[in-house]
Amino acid sequence: MGFTHDHSAACHTLECMPMNATFERFLQYLRHERNLSWRTVDTYQRDLLQWEAYMTAGNHPFDPLSVTPGDIRSWVIERAAQGDCPATLRRRVQALRAFYRYLLRKNLLSSNPAAQVELAKMPRPLPKLVREKTVDALLDAHVDTDDFTQVRDRLVVMLFYETGIRLSELIGLQDTAVDTFKRELKVHGKRDKDRLVPFGTELAQWIDRYRDLRSGVKPECGNLLVTAKGRPMYPSLVYHVVHDGLVQAGGTGKLSPHVLRHTFASVMLNHGAQLNSVKELLGHESLAATQVYTHVTLSELQHNYELAHPRALKKGG
Repeated sequence: MGFTHDHSAACHTLECMPMNATFERFLQYLRHERNLSWRTVDTYQRDLLQWEAYMTAGNHPFDPLSVTPGDIRSWVIERAAQGDCPATLRRRVQALRAFYRYLLRKNLLSSNPAAQVELAKMPRPLPKLVREKTVDALLDAHVDTDDFTQVRDRLVVMLFYETGIRLSELIGLQDTAVDTFKRELKVHGKRDKDRLVPFGTELAQWIDRYRDLRSGVKPECGNLLVTAKGRPMYPSLVYHVVHDGLVQAGGTGKLSPHVLRHTFASVMLNHGAQLNSVKELLGHESLAATQVYTHVTLSELQHNYELAHPRALKKGG
């Protein structure tokens, strides 16, 4: 019978099939030599039994040592047709890769046929966003313009939302790199690449006001943004400034500096910016990294259309 473990479970059709002896030895190896949990071994067993059932359909003889990459690809295609998601398809192929690596170590094969089968591509998750009205509510809320911390915290949110810079770039932003007359800042980005990012009049005014107040805390560094003690801001502080501010403005879900960067890109595209321009502003190496935001834009447009158009959700009949 198939590999057994010490937990009780109902006997499903596949689990009750006689298992290939080579599979049995592989599962024993995983459990006793690799010390994998019974749940992990159970998952391997199910995938191997699915594979064996496919190869023996129609009473065909099955020899694991004679399998070709084409056999495995055909199985993956069939499983996809049966509704397996990309994550499940990847797991199944990885189970076969592990099995054939085991046979290679036992000198029973000279190559791994599963290693030549490309893993299913996982769908790229869409970036999380904050709705424009939520950010507007935060940026339009009253602030004591004589209070250093309140002005600085407002400026932090504005910089993320209006320039799209990364958390590390904001923390490392030098005071001399921000020109409110030209309304541009010089960002030192990934791979030591610098880029110029323009900004608007409102942000320039907030930077000037912040600088006036900052002179009273006697900054100890050349960074634009500092703590009330004059030291550079640090990641957890910046995160809490953004998160807490957006929560107070009614935001829900993931609320972080990186989400504001995503929101900047989406807002720019929604309001007519060219994709290549947004790529340059974000400091992306390739256009492919920026194109994900076009999907967000289309998704947002679809959502707004369905809410606004009187016939959008009308049933045909």
